[in-house]
Amino acid sequence: MTNLRADLKLVVGAATAKALAKGLKIETVSDLLRHYPRRYAERGQLTDIAGLELGEHATVMARIERVSKRRMKARSGTLLEMVITDGKRRLQCTFFNQAWREKELVPGKNGLFAGKVTAFRDVLQLANPEYELFDADRQAEAMDDFLAEIIPVYPAAQGIPTWVIAKAVRQVLDVLEVDEDPMPIELLARYGLPSLESALRGIHRPSSWQALNSARDRLKWDEAMAVQLIFAQRRHSLVSRPAKACPHKDDGILDAFDKRLPFALTSGQQEIGDEIARDLSTEHPMNRLLQGEVGSGKTVVALRAMLQVVDSGRQAAMLAPTEVLAAQHARSLREMLGDLGQAGELGGAENATRVTLLTGSMGAKERKKALLETVSGEAGIVVGTHALIQDTVSFADLGLVVVDEQHRFGVEQRDALRSRGSDETSPHVLVMTATPIPRTVAMTVYGDLEISALREMPVGRSPIKTSVVPVAERPAWLDRAWQRVREECGKGHQAYIVCPRIGDEPASDKGDKRPALAVLDVAPELAEGPLKGLKIGVLHGRMPADDKDAVMQAFSRGDLDVLVATTVIEVGVNVPNATAMVIMDADRFGISQLHQLRGRVGRGSVPGLCLLVTETLDGTTTRERLAAVESTTDGFELSRMDLELRREGDILGAAQSGKKSTLKLLSLLRDEDVIAEARARALEIVEKDPALGNYLGLAHMIADVVDEDRVEYLEKS
Repeated sequence: MTNLRADLKLVVGAATAKALAKGLKIETVSDLLRHYPRRYAERGQLTDIAGLELGEHATVMARIERVSKRRMKARSGTLLEMVITDGKRRLQCTFFNQAWREKELVPGKNGLFAGKVTAFRDVLQLANPEYELFDADRQAEAMDDFLAEIIPVYPAAQGIPTWVIAKAVRQVLDVLEVDEDPMPIELLARYGLPSLESALRGIHRPSSWQALNSARDRLKWDEAMAVQLIFAQRRHSLVSRPAKACPHKDDGILDAFDKRLPFALTSGQQEIGDEIARDLSTEHPMNRLLQGEVGSGKTVVALRAMLQVVDSGRQAAMLAPTEVLAAQHARSLREMLGDLGQAGELGGAENATRVTLLTGSMGAKERKKALLETVSGEAGIVVGTHALIQDTVSFADLGLVVVDEQHRFGVEQRDALRSRGSDETSPHVLVMTATPIPRTVAMTVYGDLEISALREMPVGRSPIKTSVVPVAERPAWLDRAWQRVREECGKGHQAYIVCPRIGDEPASDKGDKRPALAVLDVAPELAEGPLKGLKIGVLHGRMPADDKDAVMQAFSRGDLDVLVATTVIEVGVNVPNATAMVIMDADRFGISQLHQLRGRVGRGSVPGLCLLVTETLDGTTTRERLAAVESTTDGFELSRMDLELRREGDILGAAQSGKKSTLKLLSLLRDEDVIAEARARALEIVEKDPALGNYLGLAHMIADVVDEDRVEYLEKS
């Protein structure tokens, strides 16, 4: 007999174990049994060929329709051509110099055919596919598989077709013995879940669809509990290291700021502000995510939190992803504070603080001054980029960290800033995002963060109309787009033109796809062509900091009509007079980026216009994404659409797109109830036993479901 911890080669043999390790990183019995089938087919059922994509390693169940053999003209040898069908569509398979296969590839036979999907003369094909035929000559064990009512089809790799995986699984299940179920008996009883051994047998060799569904339910719970236990342990460790309480101070700088606000806070801003104020008043470190629609007023909420910390005699740090945004934040904070942000200056208020900007590209003199203001505590609010988390930066008494656009930072960067409190305490942490992207949505559903959402828009925000400009189908629409830009500028307004590339870097060649349009190419073309006569500026991330700031200031003052830029303007840039935006090669951006970008227009009293220029054709997934952005300005709805179109991705790793997910069965869109229940149970367990000393099974389950690297990543997130 064998258990889940066993090395796979002891069960399936060295050759198969080596192939599984190399092709699929499967090394233990647990790894193999957690490699669940991608889908299932019923006996005699043929799998649809429709939906195959170029480049994927696919397995199809089909029937051989015809086989032919011919001599190759271009080179010596024979070409065996086979056409298989699922009853609706056909797929061509080719074998080079393997004429002997003609004897076994008999028309009418059914089988599984696996290989990389390629195209030859615009026809999809599998070149030299591996196959497993279903006929009377099969080995007994292979026939057993076929005779099963439900046939598992596994995610495969080159040299490891689905039937090799199925055979290895069968060998393991024949000798498997799960000593003790990792899930507490009371939980299994409470939710009507089968044992782990039953679930693993049921997912790989289901006797019925009902048994399969029951197995899925149990294994989803394993995944949900594993992640939630990590979060619960992390929450417990954060709470065990206290923060310094920063209670509200009557008649302090926060009260003075509130009295001067030229507008009324929305009910959402007021409610979330009260939640944050309560969090800051305790010795438990706040760890809150503030989600707010583009322009919903997150910055005011964050500033009020920072002022409460300053009132307590401590400092607040605001971390922005780019120098442009950091400078913009520092400027807007100073503008909002007025004389309350001019400590030590002529005309500064009596209880004023100071807002200090600290970035990596500052000159030595400026940087030294900013560092001194930070370490002395003279700066109550320090705004900067990742330069803030360098070892050379010291704070007098850091009480709050505000991270803007948290998805733009690496985990290690956020973790480093979070550790910048004193030796005994942690700072409170507030992270903000305008549009949840897939991983952020995942962290929202799974995470240990307290969640706040600003859904109201402040009075005075104007609507934004978004339209797709499909230049491949309607080239004249691009001319009209430039006319619209001229019309807006003719009314005294301004426009952004956004390009994916700068233009001074090598263009990446993605097959037959042309290089993405670049700022340094597009700007002169527009200046000499459709936008001739308008004052055009250029902004991108590799410009010197002073030059970037000068261009942004000129655009803010209205000295420029049009700003041709990369995504450095994606977040935080606030120019109310900018009413139009044209995004070139919009298909090269994600839903989140497009939504963030268009949030730069419509920030004043005039409605905004955003044009998404693309050469992609209607009916493609890419055009679906653009249509989604065109259809709604609700960032929360867009994040859900993004999940549906791109899949959840790997929420436990760095990937933010639809790559292989560690969570193989659990779905953010369909299993929120399971996640919520698992979260509640995990918190109860960790509250009683933080180290899981009495729940060794659960500790082992975390290792089975989430690999070590991802555990470390998740703990830092």
